[in-house]
Amino acid sequence: MQPFEETVVDVLDQVVETDVHNLVVFNDEVNTFDHVIETLIDVCGHTPEQAEQCTLLIHYKGKCSVKNGSWEELVPMRNEICRRGISAEVLN
Repeated sequence: MQPFEETVVDVLDQVVETDVHNLVVFNDEVNTFDHVIETLIDVCGHTPEQAEQCTLLIHYKGKCSVKNGSWEELVPMRNEICRRGISAEVLN
């Protein structure tokens, strides 16, 4: 029988709260896949693969969280996506 080993564990003293929001893009029957993909690449900095995957989720699930971050970071992205005719919101 093996003797028990004593393990030292560091415990986090403080909980750091972050103010993380989600930029959510919604499906519509107007915009093409290519337009949404191009927008996600241009506005959110997605790779082509990432933008394509998000676009498929938007199409089949009705929406997709395409970016996480602070309110201040996401609102200008949301505004640009909407300016391009795509429905998006910043949510908690």
